[in-house]
Amino acid sequence: MSHFSIAGLQLELSAQDNLALIKKEIEKTVRIFPWVDMLVLGELSSFGPDPANAQTMPGQAEQFYCELAKKHNIWLIPGSIFEQDGGKIYNTAPVINPAGEVVSRYRKMFPFYPYEKGVEAGDQFVVFDVPAVGRFGLSICYDQWFPEITRTLAWMGAEVIICPTMTNTIDRDLELSISRTNAAIGQCYFFNINVAGGVGNGKSIVVGPDGTVIHQAGNATEVIPIEIDMSHVRRVRERGVMGLGQTLKSFRDSQVKFPPYIEGHNKSAVLTKLGKLVVPKSQVMDSKGSK
Repeated sequence: MSHFSIAGLQLELSAQDNLALIKKEIEKTVRIFPWVDMLVLGELSSFGPDPANAQTMPGQAEQFYCELAKKHNIWLIPGSIFEQDGGKIYNTAPVINPAGEVVSRYRKMFPFYPYEKGVEAGDQFVVFDVPAVGRFGLSICYDQWFPEITRTLAWMGAEVIICPTMTNTIDRDLELSISRTNAAIGQCYFFNINVAGGVGNGKSIVVGPDGTVIHQAGNATEVIPIEIDMSHVRRVRERGVMGLGQTLKSFRDSQVKFPPYIEGHNKSAVLTKLGKLVVPKSQVMDSKGSK
């Protein structure tokens, strides 16, 4: 099967329990668009950005989504949920199939340090197969700023990357360009679904494997149903972006040994000089001349 339909749900949410609202929006979406195969929510949609709301997995919130996926016979990626595990908290996105089964969980590799406090980084890349369709990969929000993640997911065979996001800062426009870049360098579909309302500024974006923007949302609630064509991914990878750069083939055939990945990304004298990863301090002088 070449075609597959994904609906991104950009919802106006708050920093509290949003499950009732999410259920209502999911049921409305499948009623209006019964041809949709997968639904995707933004990062931390369920309970907002407070790690105090962390859940175990399996747990009640995840089971809530499993029941919805089974009821409506859809693939469901409900954004992410703070996961409590062994005294640590992770930002985790479950992948649920139409039978209501969790087929994988991805833990965000790059929490938004130094601002996202008290959250551990994951260390496992996640791809999963939709039978008879293709391979999908996961990243979460700040992960998209690290091209190594997209490259690795593409190397693992991902033809579609789902990136739930919770951005409410002035760098959202930069993320739109980053999404296009990730799609082009990975020669894949890139779904960057943000939240709106009190915890996000929207502007979700869906990009095709040739870097073309398929849809960019506004700032409010918006349902984004997109039918993707997996044969388009395969053609772009075979013939090149716009019939030009065959990026993945060139990467495969290159003999370059990249120093950061051989010697270690934390071995750079230049990067070491950047100092600690901390929130910047005010540079305004106080009355005593101190900063």
